[in-house]
Amino acid sequence: MNPQTTPLQDVQHYIGPGPLRLPSLPPLSVYVHIPWCLKKCPYCDFNSHALQEGEGAPEARYIDALTADLEAALPLVWGRTVSSIFIGGGTPSLFSPEAIDRLIAMVRARLMLEAGCEITLEANPGTFEKDRFKAFRDAGVTRLSIGVQSFNDAHLKAIGRVHDAAQARAAAGEAAQCFETFNLDLMYALPGQSVAELEQDVRTALSFAPPHLSIYHLTVEPNTLFAKYPPRLPDDDTAWEMLDRISALTAAQGLERYEVSAYAKAAHRCTHNINYWSFGDYIGIGAGAHGKLSFAHRVVRQVRYRDPRHYMEHALAGNAVAQEHEVSKQDLAFEFMLNALRLKDGFLVRDFCTRTGQPVTAITQGLKAAEAKGLLKTNLVHVQPTQKGFDFLSDLQGMFLPA
Repeated sequence: MNPQTTPLQDVQHYIGPGPLRLPSLPPLSVYVHIPWCLKKCPYCDFNSHALQEGEGAPEARYIDALTADLEAALPLVWGRTVSSIFIGGGTPSLFSPEAIDRLIAMVRARLMLEAGCEITLEANPGTFEKDRFKAFRDAGVTRLSIGVQSFNDAHLKAIGRVHDAAQARAAAGEAAQCFETFNLDLMYALPGQSVAELEQDVRTALSFAPPHLSIYHLTVEPNTLFAKYPPRLPDDDTAWEMLDRISALTAAQGLERYEVSAYAKAAHRCTHNINYWSFGDYIGIGAGAHGKLSFAHRVVRQVRYRDPRHYMEHALAGNAVAQEHEVSKQDLAFEFMLNALRLKDGFLVRDFCTRTGQPVTAITQGLKAAEAKGLLKTNLVHVQPTQKGFDFLSDLQGMFLPA
């Protein structure tokens, strides 16, 4: 669909008759993308753009563009409350606390937020300075997510991070003092990393008593520097051993693995990410941001203009959406399964039906095949991956690909 011919304000198109019949709408979140960073990491395939030396991010103009973007989208979500806001990037902590305060106030003024709405800000230890995190908290951020990746200087250098181990420790320590709930991001299977070194990274992270830990296997993505110049990574057996150590160490600290890459203490699971994995809705504003919105008779995905300069120009002109499409019935079923099977607790059958508008028969064949292989367990009410299904998630998800 061409957004030039169907502006966001033309809500009649979205609420009119269509191929689906959704009995209710899922929870709604807001994702805000801030695309700038100090340096592009060689493994990163996100929409991030390194600032030139001495260049600052255009905070005021960008927030003006975000404001216009959100206001254009408001008619699509009238009356709906927001359960979470996630400010990601790039490196959002490059923005000043004053700019983040203005951004959060802008969203609050235009949308109804649930009581206790989770507001997450991604931060990089390379942008850390004392009292900055406290200022983010005072601006309204309730949850900080710090991209530590490693506490080992050699490994940080190998993956192109701009911070060192000392900065990572200082940032984690400050977050623990300023926030009741915060997340540390780690990566494993790094170039030249041993199991003992991975274990030391995890122990160091746990020493700050984070209520939430995200740990990702380093993968070489297309169109990254690592894809062009592949580093030497630990073999699969070593990576599996690392994952076993991660599981043991986090469990001993009282962190439960509730998603493939996420570990949390009780009451500290990430509301925003759970909404993604549960096939909830989200407005995505900012350069290159993706969004998913449900209506009574269709589910629509949108993508904003990717280049920050082009995004600001289009958003300020009232037309930030570069691409938009309705998700087909077949793709809805697969997309639901692709996300929901990442959750260790699985999902309720009724949620599949409610959020896709499909009967459970749309996935019955895949469920039976996966159960026969021991990858999941199911009854008439609930579907849950087994430990084997969790370990071989890609194989399990692939069993629900449209024919």
